[in-house]
Amino acid sequence: MSYSIDFRRKMISTRKNEGLSIRETAKQFRIGPASVSRWINQIESKASTTRQRKIDKSELIKDVEQYPDAYQKERAERFGVCQKAIWQALKKLGLTYKKNSTSSESRRKRPAGISTKKTTV
Repeated sequence: MSYSIDFRRKMISTRKNEGLSIRETAKQFRIGPASVSRWINQIESKASTTRQRKIDKSELIKDVEQYPDAYQKERAERFGVCQKAIWQALKKLGLTYKKNSTSSESRRKRPAGISTKKTTV
């Protein structure tokens, strides 16, 4: 809950006029002593800002299209962020990490006569 500027000013002026300590002022106004101390130093609350994201979503999508088989670690190095940031951004975009079935590893043919199915005797 945020207290109004008027309430904060009233609390500070009462503290000065009555010569109260921070603890006494906090007890009288039923607020925390940390709030009293903070308001003495800065009566107005700091304006909140949104965090700047390092990963541009459109650039990430282009990167995924250009390098579909790249590991998250490789993407993280390209974007200059940690691997978890890439994971979170991909999750937010709804992109899953699946290797391309036509990669060089999966193109290898199995030797003739080797079956992948189990046979029961």
